[in-house]
Amino acid sequence: MLAGGEPFFRWGYVTGNWGTISADLVQHIELTLIAVGIGLAISLPLALLAWRFRVVRPPVFGLASTLYIIPSLALFAILGPITGYVASYPTAEFALVGYTLLILIWNTVAGLDAVPNDAREAARAMGYSSGAALIRVDLPLALPYIFAGLRVATSTVIGLVTVTALIGLGGLGQLITYGFSAAYNTPIIVGLVLSVALAAVADLLLVVLQRLTVPWTRSGRRVRGAA
Repeated sequence: MLAGGEPFFRWGYVTGNWGTISADLVQHIELTLIAVGIGLAISLPLALLAWRFRVVRPPVFGLASTLYIIPSLALFAILGPITGYVASYPTAEFALVGYTLLILIWNTVAGLDAVPNDAREAARAMGYSSGAALIRVDLPLALPYIFAGLRVATSTVIGLVTVTALIGLGGLGQLITYGFSAAYNTPIIVGLVLSVALAAVADLLLVVLQRLTVPWTRSGRRVRGAA
C-alpha cells in the first residue's frame, strides 16, 4: 500500500469523483499548454538572437540556466511578491515557462547550428536574402531539433504542473496531495497514472505532428533502411 490501511485501489472513488478528476485533468492540460506555448513564443526569438549574434549566447543561456536550476518552491516564493499572490495562475505560469526556456532555446540553437553549409550556399545562390533563407531553409531544417526540445519541455512541464498543487493549483497534483494528506491510495494512483498517460499522449501527438511537418525525415529513414 502507498498510504494508510486502505485497500490498494477503490474503483468507486473514480466513478464517484469523476467530475473532480476530469476538472483536474483539464486544468493540468491547460497549465501545460499555456506554459509550453508561451515558452516557445519567448524561446524562438531568443534562440535566433543567440544564434545570429554569438556574443548574446552567454547572457541568454545564463538566464535560462538560472531559471531552470532554481527549485520550484523557491521560484514560487520569489514570484509571489511580483505577481501579487503566490497561489495564482501568473505565479504558476511564470515558473513553468521558466523551466521550458533552456530546453527550447538550446535545441533551437543546436538545430540552426546543424544546418549544412551546402544548404545555406544553395539558398544564397538562389538569391534568398538572409531573412528569407532563415525562414525557408534554416528553420525548416532545424525543425527536428525544435520538436525534440518541445517533446522534452512538454514532458517536463507535465511533471512540474503537479508541484503547483502546493500553491493551490496543480491539476492532477491536487489528487496526489489529497491522497497523501488523507492517507488514501486511490487518488494518488489516479493522479500518477493520468499524469503518465498525459505525458505519453502529448509526446505521441508531437511525434505525429513532427512526421506531418517534417516529412523528409521519414523518406530519409526509408532510403537508409532500403540501402
